[in-house]
Amino acid sequence: MAATTHTVTNQVPPLVGHDVFATDRVLSEAVGRHVEPGVLPVALEELGELGRAAGSAQAQEWGAQANAHPPVLRTHDRYGHRLDEVEFHPAWHRLLSHAVSAGLTDAWRRPAGHVRRAAGFLVWTQAEAGHGCPLSMTHAAVPALRTDPELAAAWEPLLTSHTYVEGLRNPREKAGVLFGMGMTEKQGGSDVRSNTTRAEPLSGEGAYLLTGHKWFCSAPMSDGFLVLARAPGGLSCFLVPRVLPDGTRNVFLIQRLKDKLGNRSNASAEVEFDGTWARLVGEEGRGVRTIIEMVAATRLDCVVGSAALMRQAVAQAVHHSTYRSVFGGPLTDKPLMRNVLADLALESEAATVLAMRLAAAYDADTEAERAFLRLALPAAKFWVTKRCTAVVGEALECLGGNGYVEESGLPRLLREAPLNSIWEGSGNVQALDVLRALQREPQALDAFLREVGKARGADHRLDAAIKGLLTELADLDGVEGRARRLAERFALVLQGSLLVRWAPPEVADTFCASRLGGDWGAAFGTLPHSLDLASVVTRARPAAA
Repeated sequence: MAATTHTVTNQVPPLVGHDVFATDRVLSEAVGRHVEPGVLPVALEELGELGRAAGSAQAQEWGAQANAHPPVLRTHDRYGHRLDEVEFHPAWHRLLSHAVSAGLTDAWRRPAGHVRRAAGFLVWTQAEAGHGCPLSMTHAAVPALRTDPELAAAWEPLLTSHTYVEGLRNPREKAGVLFGMGMTEKQGGSDVRSNTTRAEPLSGEGAYLLTGHKWFCSAPMSDGFLVLARAPGGLSCFLVPRVLPDGTRNVFLIQRLKDKLGNRSNASAEVEFDGTWARLVGEEGRGVRTIIEMVAATRLDCVVGSAALMRQAVAQAVHHSTYRSVFGGPLTDKPLMRNVLADLALESEAATVLAMRLAAAYDADTEAERAFLRLALPAAKFWVTKRCTAVVGEALECLGGNGYVEESGLPRLLREAPLNSIWEGSGNVQALDVLRALQREPQALDAFLREVGKARGADHRLDAAIKGLLTELADLDGVEGRARRLAERFALVLQGSLLVRWAPPEVADTFCASRLGGDWGAAFGTLPHSLDLASVVTRARPAAA
């Protein structure tokens, strides 16, 4: 009976076996724009290999397995001895191994390293987002450790290694290591100055014993952690290794793993320090200043990671609509669906272009680019991560009931989408950071205005938006209550200026008409119908077929 009554028709073929990098026109164009010609061929070859791996059936299976089999905490062995180990599915280790070998923890020492790494991170985490957390923190630990040349000399080669070594043992015996970070405590959250973890100095130079807790500690099986604790001189930054130089385990008591909405493959733990050995990083009392560069680098990864989730969701929606037929033709030919897809594609392209511009600023590392990042990074982190959840939710709806089913992969993306808006400071924290930059660092606004000014005169709606932003800045009454609006306007103006300069005319025109010109509704799919929406959708297709 089944053979005669259950004929499968009009189902979309899986999006598998394609090059995630090469078929992403926006990303590949950004790499060509920001990587110098002498390095570009090598970068394109690396990213092509990674893109083909990310689009393979094998990588997709690893991602599904890592999420279907979350990490398991082992606090004790059978005899009652403390273990404090977390077991991960083999797929997790395969994902991490491939990522590390592709250089996704190595940006600081390679030419155009941040652009190459950001592009690779955007490509590879589309296969599975959870393992991006230890990759991000390992990458971001480098600038904090560089405040202590001795620590940097010992750890940086291991942090930037292209070799992944599973398991805990003496770092001197490993060809590569992963790092985590511990800032948040249960009583403080983002207010790290209320932290109570104590650091008592030992007789050895720079050595301390920590007593206290961390409410969120991601990837607790990492080899080392940068944490904040209160030393005699004030809140300070410390390096906590899991295994001590003599090969014994440090005191690192994992109390439990968090049961999270998404990010299921990654372990997030509550940990206790009880006489835990640590090494001071930077100066006593300057812990926030020391660790802030790590926070900034991970905030950039929040932008890149959200751009990756958006791209994967939009690629799935466009792919589905290309092959799904309704009312006599493909979904993409229907004007209303085309409007929705174009709107989603705009959001994805704007996020990718902005993320790669920020990565290029890291590579430039000039005074002007650092000033630009000081304002642009928190604004981008605020806006792009906020838009991610809306984009993924709408893309899921494009698949109809099929999108609501776990097998489509869209529910996993939707559960993952809110994470980056919370991690490394929620929306309010980012918006207030924008205000701090405006109030304390006037050079940041100057650098931002120089950047968006490069497109001035090219689109009247962009010009009007820049003028409107300056008008808002002139009125600082009740500015904290308007901080989110300001952060949003900074991000949109910056995205508009980048698209006007670098995107095809139909993309820039549609973005400026909707996001800056005011001709846009609250829901996706309300773009002005007179624009060239078909070209915007075609540009977002994930494969040539």
